[in-house]
Amino acid sequence: MTPSRLLKWTAGLFLAPVLLVVLFIAIFGWNWLRGPIERMTLDKTGRELAISGDLELKFGWPLPRIHAGAVTFANPAWAREKQMVAADAVEIAIDLPQLLLRNIVLPEVRLERPVVFLEQGSGGRKNWLLDLNQQDEQARIRIDRLMLDNGRLGYDDAGQKTSIRSELSTGLSTLNTQPAGAGLTFTAQGQYKGMPLKARGNGGPVLGLRDESTPYPLKADLTVGHTGVKVDGTITSLLKFSAMDMRLALRGESLAQLFPLLGIAFPETRAYVTNGHIVHSERTWRYEKFSGRIGDSDIAGTFQVDTGGKRPAMKADLVSKLLDFADLGPLIGARPGSVQAAKQAAPPPSQTAAPITAQVRPAQARVLPDIPFKTDRWDSVDAEVTLKASTIRRAKELPLEDLVTHLSLRDSVLTLDPLNFGAAGGHLNAVISLDGRKDPIQAHAQVRARKILIAKLFPTVELSKTSIGQVNGEFDLAGKGNSVGRMLASSNGKVGLVVAGGEISKMMMEKVGLHLWEILELKVTGDKLVKLRCGVADFDVKEGIMHTDALIFDTEVTTIVGTGSIDLGQEKLDLTLNQKTKNTSPVALRSPIYIRGSFAKPDVEVDKGRVAVRALGAIALGIVNPLLALIPLIDAGPGKDSDCGQLVRDARALPHSENKKTGPRS
Repeated sequence: MTPSRLLKWTAGLFLAPVLLVVLFIAIFGWNWLRGPIERMTLDKTGRELAISGDLELKFGWPLPRIHAGAVTFANPAWAREKQMVAADAVEIAIDLPQLLLRNIVLPEVRLERPVVFLEQGSGGRKNWLLDLNQQDEQARIRIDRLMLDNGRLGYDDAGQKTSIRSELSTGLSTLNTQPAGAGLTFTAQGQYKGMPLKARGNGGPVLGLRDESTPYPLKADLTVGHTGVKVDGTITSLLKFSAMDMRLALRGESLAQLFPLLGIAFPETRAYVTNGHIVHSERTWRYEKFSGRIGDSDIAGTFQVDTGGKRPAMKADLVSKLLDFADLGPLIGARPGSVQAAKQAAPPPSQTAAPITAQVRPAQARVLPDIPFKTDRWDSVDAEVTLKASTIRRAKELPLEDLVTHLSLRDSVLTLDPLNFGAAGGHLNAVISLDGRKDPIQAHAQVRARKILIAKLFPTVELSKTSIGQVNGEFDLAGKGNSVGRMLASSNGKVGLVVAGGEISKMMMEKVGLHLWEILELKVTGDKLVKLRCGVADFDVKEGIMHTDALIFDTEVTTIVGTGSIDLGQEKLDLTLNQKTKNTSPVALRSPIYIRGSFAKPDVEVDKGRVAVRALGAIALGIVNPLLALIPLIDAGPGKDSDCGQLVRDARALPHSENKKTGPRS
């Protein structure tokens, strides 16, 4: 046999099987493979795959394509829905090099009129994992790009109280027709983590699930619970969120409601709305140049979260041109309108004279914030936040002007350092720490008041506006509790205020001294300023009760000496002010002044019995001789100038001897 003849026979032997296979396929097609594929799938996954339509194979390297009609793939027995996938037609591209490495990678999947249900069950089971127990994270098919036509998608996770159903459409009639620029539109509804969800939007026709090279365009408007989100931009890899570049608008009733969505603790706030630019790369999420409102306050700045550490690390630089003081209330656990509600609910002053142990002030009658902090969320994030407010809108009674603060949250310990307010022409500088690792919270507050102007300290008191002088002071309190109210109710420490020098309204001091003659005289001639030598308010705080160690206000005409206590737990006042007049007053109703009642409804009154005795004495003497009627009303003025230097030294000396509590008067 010649070599050429031998070569022909050899080639024929090799080509014959190929020709037979080609002939077989030409006659019978690829449908004969449906049975082997279905049996192999059932053996590997324990779930039934049914291919009821024609099966076609398109060769190509390295991505051959398989097209199948009328395909269903069953769910495991524990799932709610019978089928995981049902589609009129399926076309997939297979990555052969990855398949040789025993990895199932589908660079592209196209589904016509699909119905897909994904579900996560108990014990970490996920119906998209293809091992027999649906628990092996490696037993999944990797899909890079997905194209859907007029389908439905569902997701259930009973453990997370989540159930979502969505409708998707591209407007395509078949997998083989795709008009240029055709995109995906979708709607969704259901619940997410127990909250109602609604969404609608549109995107590109090809869902880049793992595509790292092509950003996916997306525009959506969704509402989860009371939080609304609008996005418009691109996402790279819809499953991994490798990168993001979008406009993001948020709105909601409180920033705290973002916790179920983001897993990061935000403070309670009033209703908010923001709009900005969000970018993401690697482990950093950055909300750039956003602006908006929280309550009636404007807010702007940059917000960043780094997810590369033990817990997310938040950093924010925030500014506000006009900060409404009422918007700070929810941050410290104050209820909206709590002060007004407390005024309406507080009992009359006559009822507050009962012993503290005999009464419990109703919660609605309280002024101090009483909503507990949610410390269980504090370990979800570390934070460094700076806030600057150039102007504060506040009630007329509050002389606050601006705010600068830095909040730090580390390992569930929250620190405000500094917390600085401009107040009445001066400054309030505070450092506050709350240790959320302990239950109840361990709190410590240090406050320094510097150069507070008396003329601005009481904006609603007309007689104080001409006063000259400065208030300085220090507060150092430590307490425990899960709300501001409980912290103060258990607090221990010192509170001291000092006024050294200045001038004050003579009319104000004569009214305090109940000098009727001088009051009448000043009404005729006009008010004057008298020298203010000094004032000291020094309280020793034990278990939430402020005891007076020194409460003295000394002027040229009168020295006022106060005694008593302030109960922070019961929000109760029990102070007595005694006047010592330095000049003889022809007509005076000399009597102690009692400050009683609650924080919500303080009550100021004189000793009616003593005033009545003086008045009756004047009437009795007037019967004998009209001139003698003035004798009981004359204040001889035995008071002397107080030693201001000693008072200041006493106020600053720490610790002071414990002052005995003055019981409330009936």
